[in-house]
This record gives sequence, C-alpha cells and structure tokens, in this order.
Amino acid sequence: MSEITASMVKELREATGLGMMECKKALVESKGDFKVAEEQLRIKSGAKASKAATRVTAEGVVSAFISPDAKTGAVVEVNCETDFVAKNDDFMAFAKNLAETVAKEDPADITALSGMKLVNGTDTVEESRKALVMKLGENVSIRRFERYKTSTGKLSSYLHGSKIGVLLQFTGGDDTLGRDLCMHIAASKPKSIDVSGVNQAEIETERRIAIEKAREAGKPDAMLEKIAEGTVQKFLKEVTLLGQVFVKAEDGKQTIEQLLKSKGASVNAFQMYVVGEGIEKKVEDYAAEVAAAVAAAKG
Repeated sequence: MSEITASMVKELREATGLGMMECKKALVESKGDFKVAEEQLRIKSGAKASKAATRVTAEGVVSAFISPDAKTGAVVEVNCETDFVAKNDDFMAFAKNLAETVAKEDPADITALSGMKLVNGTDTVEESRKALVMKLGENVSIRRFERYKTSTGKLSSYLHGSKIGVLLQFTGGDDTLGRDLCMHIAASKPKSIDVSGVNQAEIETERRIAIEKAREAGKPDAMLEKIAEGTVQKFLKEVTLLGQVFVKAEDGKQTIEQLLKSKGASVNAFQMYVVGEGIEKKVEDYAAEVAAAVAAAKG
C-alpha cells in the first residue's frame, strides 16, 4: 500500500471539500488510490465533481487576437514562474504578439511557432522568448494555443483579466451576442458544446456514483437506473454549453440553446484556457529550508 502522506490528504480535501479525517480514511481504505478514494467520498457524502481540475497551479497569462474582419483569431497561454513576472509589461506584450503571430501564420504546433518571426518584432518567437528569459530572470514557456478561421461565421473573444481567455466561433447574431457567450463560457466553464463532446467515461462515472448513492440511501433496485439517468441528465445540462442556463438570463431559466434559437445563431466551436490549469505547482516550505540551512551550518 502506498504511504498516505499529508499532501495526499490535503489534495483530496481540496478536491472534495470534505474533512481531513474523512479524506485520510478514504485514502487508507483505497490503499492510496486517489481516484478510488475521491469516488467513494462522493458516493458517501454527495460531494460534487472534483475542483482540482480548475485549480490554478502555475503563473502566466492568457492572451487573444482577432483580425479586424473577425474571421481569424487565436488564443494562447504563456507561463512563467511568478505572478510578479506575469504582470510585467514585456511579458504581457510577448503573449499579445504571440497570439497575433498564431492567428496570422497558422503554425502546426509549438515547435513550428517557435521558428516563426514574432509579429511586431525582428526576431523569431524562440529568440524573443530566450531574450525575455534573460531580461526577467525567470523561465518563460509557451504552453498551448488554438486558432480559428471562418468564412461563413465570425469570431469573438473575452479575457477575464489575464488568467482566463475564451475564443469563440459562431454563426448568426451580433458582436454583443458573441461577447455575452464568451463571458458565459468564462464564468460557467462548459466542457463541450453539447452532449456529443462529453467524455463517455465521465458520464459512466456519474451514473455509477448515482447508483451507489441511491443504493446506500435504501432506494429499491428497480428505481436505481431511473435515478441514475436523472442524475446523468442533470450533469450533462451542467457541463454542456447548450444545456447551461445563460448567466445573464432575466428569468433565470433561459438556456444557451434557447438564447441562440431566439437570435437565429449557433456556436460552431469554442476554446477556453485557464492559466496553469492542470499544472501542479511546487509548494515551497521556506521555513523548513531555513531550518535545514541553520542545522547544516551548525553541523
């Protein structure tokens, strides 16, 4: 069995929002398997889906660019080591120029992008990145990008500060609708446009948890599948763009699907980036480092 460490308990607590002892017990019972422990806790307590996927664990910025005709655009994430550098003017300018470079040059991947000339500059992207590293004294990395080009629709984007960025491709509607949709995506964080884009494994996990929760609540076996199906449908409404309730709905009920229908519009694609999403950031214990240094000096 894997050793159950304090950091494992802390991570499970952050993921589920449950107490420390509950999390430790679940990890012990699962023999250190985080996923199994999380699933068991959700079954027993009714805890919602893991928050860990949206926890920001690295620094940097998201930047976006859309051409004047709103037909070509890009969104990029650029990372650094500290929030101090993330707010640096040169760092932010690099990210902004990078988004424009992606939109205009259409690189196949980050390697191809690195060899391209950075717009509004004289050097390549890689040369510019290295110069930035030398100037700022921190590592700078290009993590990911998405580019859209449309001939029939239009593009819109939204940046929530510099930590969340959305790029949207839609048809019909006006610029206000496009921006409203982008802001909704940033706030509600859908996984996909509709049910077809949701990972089947996630759906089956929700179904399995619902069945086990209902069974532990004493529900008759004949009702388990019906209860599970209701839970799954609720889950799909929460994670799909079309199923979500529009954040600006005046009646508090209008879904994005209904909003789009009323405007004669449709969403073709969207990409949302959250800075550091999915990256585990090293936690520095400076007190321990100082204590170790003092002990070494005495020894």
